[in-house]
Amino acid sequence: MNYQPPTVIIHNGTSGPGCLIRGLWFICVGLWLGALVTGLAWFLILSVIGLPLGLMLLNRLPQIMTLRPNPANAPLIVVAHGHVVVGQARPQQAFLVRAIYFVLVGWWLSGIWLGAAWAIAGFTFGLGLPIAFWMFNRVPAITTLG
Repeated sequence: MNYQPPTVIIHNGTSGPGCLIRGLWFICVGLWLGALVTGLAWFLILSVIGLPLGLMLLNRLPQIMTLRPNPANAPLIVVAHGHVVVGQARPQQAFLVRAIYFVLVGWWLSGIWLGAAWAIAGFTFGLGLPIAFWMFNRVPAITTLG
């Protein structure tokens, strides 16, 4: 008798709008709004008082620019030893490690990273957009290891 592990299918509805809608949003709204939010977020990060708001804006930058669903809302599914565990938490570095990284590296590296992403998006006349979007999606990790 062969043991078949259980099949778990979860659809949480976080697929977001279709490619056409996201593309039109990016062309009509996302480009200029993303540039404004990028500048504002990075300025807020440099001020100690605006740091939480700036980090929140950077975390939402992919969603603002391309209507990409927030992956933090997606479930985390782990199959181990025949058990399926479904949860919402994503593992993160310790707060102290993230704070030290942000002070020493994250704030200036995120500025260079965002500048490079915008340069790739602009200077390649759209051909580099997949790379630029990949870079925009990685901004939270570059800034705070989040």
